[in-house]
Amino acid sequence: MAQNIYDRPEFFAGYSSLVRSKEGLAGAPEWPSLRAMLPGVRGRRVVDLGCGFGWFCRWAHEQGAASVLGLDVSQKMLERAVEASDPAIEYRRADLEELHLPAVAYEIAYSSLALHYVQDVARLFSIVYEALAPGGAFVFSTEHPVLMAPPNPGWMIDADGKKTWPLDRYFIEGQRTTDWLSKGVVKYHRTIGTTLNALIGAGFTLAHVEEFCPTAEQIAARPELVEELERPMFLLVSANK
Repeated sequence: MAQNIYDRPEFFAGYSSLVRSKEGLAGAPEWPSLRAMLPGVRGRRVVDLGCGFGWFCRWAHEQGAASVLGLDVSQKMLERAVEASDPAIEYRRADLEELHLPAVAYEIAYSSLALHYVQDVARLFSIVYEALAPGGAFVFSTEHPVLMAPPNPGWMIDADGKKTWPLDRYFIEGQRTTDWLSKGVVKYHRTIGTTLNALIGAGFTLAHVEEFCPTAEQIAARPELVEELERPMFLLVSANK
């Protein structure tokens, strides 16, 4: 079973204060890139894996999706999503480690920054593949493995006095524990190759892979994003059945 860190009061409070939690998709700098990777949503059956506050679910519904299902392990996140959503959107509590979905039930599967909490991602990819109709799309973001690699993330200073990212044990995959919004947050580090090959092994065809970098316009609007030029922030992937 996946760690349900989002239901911890201190974590939930901290997460709720983030820009992306307050502003939704507009506050997520990677959203324009993810949106460009999505096929047309109108008339499609959509499932969101790790739906959080339901921002994507509401967007998909507004775009005319035939049905939208949001899944999350956190009861607190789901309660917030339900409060803000149209009754036509369905939400269910589900652990992505133990997920089961009906076969050929959706045309689009989406996931935002949830897969790095999943230990057995190969199993999940197989479940998603079987749940998609032929021609269906799976679009997701996850923390970039370079960001995940350090056991204790933080900047270092090189001999020239410049900040460097302390990449450590990149090829040592598995559980990593970090302190972010709460102590003892468990994530799972995988190389890019492992993630992409797990998709291919499940039967998917890769359509687009992007190591997200903020644009000059985004940095001008939010100067704190300039730090994200130092190393990739997110891995964005689109795959087709």
